[in-house]
Amino acid sequence: MDAVQKAESGHPGTPMALAPLGYQLYMKHMRHNPADPRWPDRDRFVLSAGHASMLQYALLHLTGYGLSLADIRNFRQWGSPTAGHPEYGHCPGVETTTGPLGQGISNAVGMAVAEAQLAARYNRDGHEVVRHTTWVIAGDGDLMEGISHEAASFAGHFGLGRLVVFFDDNRITIDGATDLTCSDDAARRFEGYGWQVLHIADVNDLAQVDAAVAAALAETSRPTLVVTRTHIGYGSPNRQDTAKAHGEPLGKDEIALTKKAYGWEYPEPFTVPPEVAAHMGTARDRGAKLQAEWTKKFAAYKAAHAADAAELERRWSGALPAGWEAKVPTFTPETGAIASRAASGVVLNAVAATLPELIGGSADLAGSNLTMIKDAPRFAKATPGGRNFNFGIREHGMGAIMNGMSLHGGIIPYGGTFLVFADYMRPAIRLAALMRIPAIYVFTHDSIGLGEDGPTHQPVEHLSALRVIPNLLVLRPADANEVAESWKLAIANRTGPTALVLTRQKLPCYDRAAGFAPAAGVARGGYVLKDAEGGAPQVVILSSGSEVAIAVEAQKQLAAKGVRARVVSMASMELFAAQDRAYRDRVLPAGVKRVAVEAAHPMSWYRWVGDGGEIVGIERFGASAPFQEIYKQLGITAERVVESASSS
Repeated sequence: MDAVQKAESGHPGTPMALAPLGYQLYMKHMRHNPADPRWPDRDRFVLSAGHASMLQYALLHLTGYGLSLADIRNFRQWGSPTAGHPEYGHCPGVETTTGPLGQGISNAVGMAVAEAQLAARYNRDGHEVVRHTTWVIAGDGDLMEGISHEAASFAGHFGLGRLVVFFDDNRITIDGATDLTCSDDAARRFEGYGWQVLHIADVNDLAQVDAAVAAALAETSRPTLVVTRTHIGYGSPNRQDTAKAHGEPLGKDEIALTKKAYGWEYPEPFTVPPEVAAHMGTARDRGAKLQAEWTKKFAAYKAAHAADAAELERRWSGALPAGWEAKVPTFTPETGAIASRAASGVVLNAVAATLPELIGGSADLAGSNLTMIKDAPRFAKATPGGRNFNFGIREHGMGAIMNGMSLHGGIIPYGGTFLVFADYMRPAIRLAALMRIPAIYVFTHDSIGLGEDGPTHQPVEHLSALRVIPNLLVLRPADANEVAESWKLAIANRTGPTALVLTRQKLPCYDRAAGFAPAAGVARGGYVLKDAEGGAPQVVILSSGSEVAIAVEAQKQLAAKGVRARVVSMASMELFAAQDRAYRDRVLPAGVKRVAVEAAHPMSWYRWVGDGGEIVGIERFGASAPFQEIYKQLGITAERVVESASSS
């Protein structure tokens, strides 16, 4: 109440309602050590109802996570670790950024997946070094969001028994009572997903909380939903069980009345009595003991299984094995034309054995995305150590589950779908970028080159939409060797997610020994793939992906007209923008006309062609026809590039 009042904004009601549950989890049931928030085998706690952030901040402060009372006072202020919604990497003890409803519960599914995967791979008889639970508090809004259906269905199907979700059944939203908009029976819905469903009739009855926790932990073959009846704004004489308790300060007078109703004898805001601080501080002693017991257990495991222990420690650290890049294949023109999605599948399988942490699949398009690791088992109830994931037709859920897998640690997740369906994943992609966590999106069928399936499946605006997301690395390789270099960058990227944008149609494999520059130039985002012959370039043609072949053909046609053209492969605008000015000026010399060609919306190219430049792109939706005809009809041709290069 005090922090929200001081900030003059926030959500006091849900933290007030859930305080007993939070207390029992942090003080009694969760395996965590406030002194080491990154202990690998800790339980994970996800506040999916991220607007209730003050509940978590209060618990983190009181149990000794290094969050000061000054930080609590600075709730929602610039530079404070106590942001309006919990933010991963900004506040110790926060496992994921939540706030957009439905994302947190879906991240938690990914964390439970990672726990099951690592446990199956590394635990041995008598040496159980991976065994922890993912705890979630989710609200009505989380369960209304469609993504929670996708993730909950996935969790139930795969039997994620170490996932426990407390459904905060307070029956209030911002606009009023939930029955304005929703009459779902959440319990029956989750039973239909294959979850165990338990009930707490009154969250203030700690014995009921303890009994529910015990029953949840005893069920290891199914995830558990605990329908927990709470009263938003509990204790507030005039706001309890009303929407007024949800998203605004209670007001000084109501706070005073509420403290009186609680029997709280300290009128000054932010008062923590010494006896309360001492009691809550016992969480540190409990946590230190739990971690010490595990450390002893891991030492015995390490002595018995040295190689496995070393690999597990490496994976937890995020380090990659020495020399892994040597497994990345090199392609030659003799290989023949190959779709970049097919080259991606070759690269993935080449590095998979060396990188056991590389785990993923597809949203029911594995045969099209080519994301399956050959001869590896599928992730399933019977084979939780399987590396190939069938995410189902759940693109949004897949994105958020991948985020949870990445956040858990020990896994580099990847997931595939058609580029057009990146729209279904966008909120999860945005959060991955906001958190700067590794995740690899394999987006295939990347343009009108998709052909006959038509405009519903042909991305046009999607490349520009992805390129504007901060911290997202977008790579659209022009041939198989650029695909190989792009996978290297994606695997090594530890500062955010990566989108690999790949074709359905075959692309030429450029002869890097005969006039075409090494594909390693992809690491700089844009590079001179093939320079003008006979002197300095008179025009620079920029492109990415499949349209680089059009740029190369246009270069030939211009040469026949006596015009010297340079071809620049711009696989990643983000990486090119990060290069120093001198390099960019060498690639794109001042005073030389620039023409960009890409089978996509031109928006992201204006920065690079300048005021006098031209863009050959698409500002309409596609059509159902063979892709060659669509390219011709929409003017994505070498002839159009030549015409643009020749215009004054």
